[in-house]
Amino acid sequence: MSHLLLLVPFAAVLLLNVLPKRARVAGIWIAFGVLVLETAAAFIAKFGWVDLSALASLDQVFRFHLAPDGLSELLILCAGLVGMASLLVAWKTSHEVEERFTFANLVLIALVGINGIAMVHDLFSLYVFVEITAVATFILITTRRTGEHGIQAFEGAWKYILLSVVASVLMLLGIAFFFLSADGISLDAVRQALATGAPLAWVATTLFLCGLFVKGALVPFHGWLADAYTAAPAPVSVFMAGIVTKASGIFALLRLAQEALHGAAPGREILLVGGAVTIVIGALLALTQTNMKRMLAYSSISQMGYIVLALGGDLSLGILAAGFHFFNHAVSKSQLFANAAAIEKELGTLDMTQMGGLGSRMPVTAGTAAVASLSIAGLPPLAGFWSKLLIVLALWKAGEYSFAAVAILASLVTLAYFLVLQRNVFFGKREDRWAAVHETATGLLVPAVALAAVTIALGVGFPFALKVLLGGGA
Repeated sequence: MSHLLLLVPFAAVLLLNVLPKRARVAGIWIAFGVLVLETAAAFIAKFGWVDLSALASLDQVFRFHLAPDGLSELLILCAGLVGMASLLVAWKTSHEVEERFTFANLVLIALVGINGIAMVHDLFSLYVFVEITAVATFILITTRRTGEHGIQAFEGAWKYILLSVVASVLMLLGIAFFFLSADGISLDAVRQALATGAPLAWVATTLFLCGLFVKGALVPFHGWLADAYTAAPAPVSVFMAGIVTKASGIFALLRLAQEALHGAAPGREILLVGGAVTIVIGALLALTQTNMKRMLAYSSISQMGYIVLALGGDLSLGILAAGFHFFNHAVSKSQLFANAAAIEKELGTLDMTQMGGLGSRMPVTAGTAAVASLSIAGLPPLAGFWSKLLIVLALWKAGEYSFAAVAILASLVTLAYFLVLQRNVFFGKREDRWAAVHETATGLLVPAVALAAVTIALGVGFPFALKVLLGGGA
């Protein structure tokens, strides 16, 4: 069945592009149907009712070794949920059939890359699928082509592609050095080479990790992310923030830590220091922003640092914590960008200094934004509290008490910038010009309400959620 996760979205792209022009209006709903099927398959697999690794031998026809596991199901489930949310946002924020059609095509192409990242277990295949995702994302950012926003989108995309090329070179160099120092480039071969302590293998690891740090926008390679997220059209921001950056950089790090690094130094130290610096710098930068999407972008950088930091703690508990926070952040940040899309649609601006008092005019948007904000800040009983608690426990169990303290203290900064967002946008005195503002369209409320419900359900039902979502990935 695993090969279908690549073939179905690819076949859907072919189908979309043989449709007559007058039928292209259905393109976004065909893509939505593919994502519904993917989400359902991943969710059912989490219950053990179907095994995604069944028929895996057929994947050899495509020369990729696909071996889905619990982590694969986690990423596929995230991609399905975030993809559906982004398509709904696209439906309500874009009124041009061709723009919706292009977006649906590119989401499906990116989905092929993301699903491949989820299931491959060798470095070169991982690189190939990361690049598929990156190319589709680069084009997605530039789909806003007119006016000042179009110029900003091209600038953001240009920064993204330049740094992505640097990351690709680093990853390819790492793969080349692994060819020289190991018996192959499978994750098993990489682990065996690192176990021998061969210097060339650790040089290769460092190069590959740096490439993934760029793809995942971790400090000091984070410069492209805020511009790309801010300049991209609303549905693209939802899709990028929710899954693309996490899949192409952070999930690949998670997979490498699980199967190759095994908590070995110096890889462990790279993850700990890189994660901690990213958390602090991202949080402090978020605290200084006035543009809502830009604040959320820097918040994403900080939260991805938490995932990486967890990987430097106790191995088994760290993988569990990183995977859970990966899912929580994908859901909550997608929802917050959907909230930003709703606000931009109603007000025409994302400058938080021009807002205020919107909570009484947009109560559903305000309520769902509060749920996601408090979850990311780590307040109980929401899902983000549990994943951050697991991260702290993983660090504590590994004896990394100072890094555990960083994780706790940085959550206070996270809470601070989200309180600033809530105060500036939803509370305080309402500007007279927003007196006629009303709650956004149902189509933009559906993804926000659905994702907020997931966050609440995961928090309240934490023991069950942990077993179902991450039982196979720990």
